[in-house]
Amino acid sequence: MLASRAFSLVGRRSISTSLCLRAHGHAGVVKAEDYTLPAYVDRRDVPLPEVAFVRDLSAQQRALKEKEKASWSALSVDEKVELYRMKFNETYAEMKKGTNEWKTILGGVLFFLGLTGVILIWQKHFMYGPIPQTFSEEWLSAQTKRMLDMRANPVEGVSAQWDFDKNEWKK
Repeated sequence: MLASRAFSLVGRRSISTSLCLRAHGHAGVVKAEDYTLPAYVDRRDVPLPEVAFVRDLSAQQRALKEKEKASWSALSVDEKVELYRMKFNETYAEMKKGTNEWKTILGGVLFFLGLTGVILIWQKHFMYGPIPQTFSEEWLSAQTKRMLDMRANPVEGVSAQWDFDKNEWKK
């Protein structure tokens, strides 16, 4: 029951797809795109790719594949390596070998950090005005003295931390 249902859905899907293709001016059989087929990829976490590295074998490679079907002791080391290279692009050790890509990344990061520093220095020098007088130590001490004289926020603020009898900050 389940199999017949699955086949009917697949059949309907293929019919509707072919009708859509015909409606859009595609005649005949549509070739599958390359991205729909399994692709070869060298990855350490997937040591056996879905397809072989070399898909289209030359006459010499086909002869070597026929020779492979016989005893492997008759094959030379070079032939075994060639058979391996037909199936895989890199060995596991070659995949694990480090690259110098970190140098490029570090160089790029340091370049952009330096560029950002130059922009900040340029902005400080040419865009910002002088520091306001309200940031000076004299102004801040005068402002604090004024707040103490006014007894501003005597419960939890500045005046609560000042001892008015001894004329110093509480310890």
